[in-house]
Amino acid sequence: MSRNKPKQVDKFRWRIEPTGGMRVPGLIYASERMIRDVLKDDSPRQVANVAHLPGIVGNSMAMPDVHLGYGFPIGGVAAFDPDGGVLSPGGVGYDINCGVRLLSTHVPRGEILHDLEDLSKALYDAIPAGLGRGSRLRLDDRELDGVLTRGAAWTLDRGLGRPEDLDHIEEGGRMQGADPSAVSDRARDRGRPQLGSLGSGNHFCELGYVERVFDREAAGLMGLHRGQLTVMLHTGSRGFGYQVCQESIRTMLRASADHGITLPDRQLCAAPLGSGEAADYFAAMACAVNYAFANRQALTADVRAAMADFFGEDDRELGLDLVYDVCHNIAKWETHRVDGEERRLCVHRKGATRAFGPGHPQVPERFRGIGQPVLVPGDMGRCSYVLVGTKRAEEETFGSCCHGAGRRLSRTAARKASRKRKLFDELRKEGVWVRAPSAKTVAEEIPEAYKDVSDVVDVVCGAGLARKVARLKPLAVVKG
Repeated sequence: MSRNKPKQVDKFRWRIEPTGGMRVPGLIYASERMIRDVLKDDSPRQVANVAHLPGIVGNSMAMPDVHLGYGFPIGGVAAFDPDGGVLSPGGVGYDINCGVRLLSTHVPRGEILHDLEDLSKALYDAIPAGLGRGSRLRLDDRELDGVLTRGAAWTLDRGLGRPEDLDHIEEGGRMQGADPSAVSDRARDRGRPQLGSLGSGNHFCELGYVERVFDREAAGLMGLHRGQLTVMLHTGSRGFGYQVCQESIRTMLRASADHGITLPDRQLCAAPLGSGEAADYFAAMACAVNYAFANRQALTADVRAAMADFFGEDDRELGLDLVYDVCHNIAKWETHRVDGEERRLCVHRKGATRAFGPGHPQVPERFRGIGQPVLVPGDMGRCSYVLVGTKRAEEETFGSCCHGAGRRLSRTAARKASRKRKLFDELRKEGVWVRAPSAKTVAEEIPEAYKDVSDVVDVVCGAGLARKVARLKPLAVVKG
């Protein structure tokens, strides 16, 4: 650890000097208080390990929600040049395109405070959640191919959404380059019954409200105002994405050896960009990205239907407009300016969110004047944030920002810390109704298992990577 110990650069940045086979420095975003938690696990070593990979450009970076991951740290960002660079499944993660979407409503918080128990039950009944639990959708092979190639657009064709939703999803809800022939039968078998389901772990559907507005203009463009109800969904590509990653790692281990790539950690297995192995992984990964977009779109339809039934109104009358949908486990081809020159790079974001600034052509026109919305969920008991990206993020982090609070306790440690506690009652006293199929998931997701998301957001905003727009407080949470 001592060789990779970060040295403070300024109030929010910590640098790992290149040593050994490191090709670039490491850069960790954290406050002085937060860096102590970062140093307790092995994530700084992982930041340094990523810096060994061929073709890496700029820095190997970690956002303030960083913690130990597979190969790359969770919260890691790295970009690679197509000439000599690599593509690594460890830089994307197992839950490909795990992401977050936010819905606004026309419903004031005061209207439902006495009905939270019933509304939380209605959402729980409407949303398939839990380990291995499938959805109400049943897909044949042709339909699954449509999901894998068309993403959220396929879901809309099934009547599960609004046409304007696509304008508020990263990549328009569809990643190019997907090829179902690159996906195994096992992955297809796992994905076929799970589209439109939440899953387990840290995935959730959260009913909240806008507790504070920091930027009235930006909030107004997003349709957000103080006191209104919101709905946030956090889930990804389920067992389909997990299987794609698991199989790709086996292939990439062989590819690393075949192409003579020296790895400081086998979990960083990779293939050269432009190789057949990299092309196959990218095609399969893009399928999983599209599966996740369609999954969140199908769940949105469930939320809209449940709330329309509960309130006895049309879902459009309730609002339930999609503010934005962001990815945070993905690798993409993007153009960035490096040393004054425009370069096409493959950017890996693992537990990190794209955060393009004002004027960027890939930001939806509605938000182009303020920057891309960045959604940063917290834990069940505290709050979440809506931010916007900045030009500085484009210049410094390839347009990247944090994705959440970041774990500070393992799931085992969280269960131990919550033993004999009445967690549902504790959260209810804080004004949050939690619904889950088992107490185990709730025990693993207790608020103290996570860093305080406000601290994380203060770092990225203090470093100039994002600006605060609004803070959301939870009222009811559906967990898997």
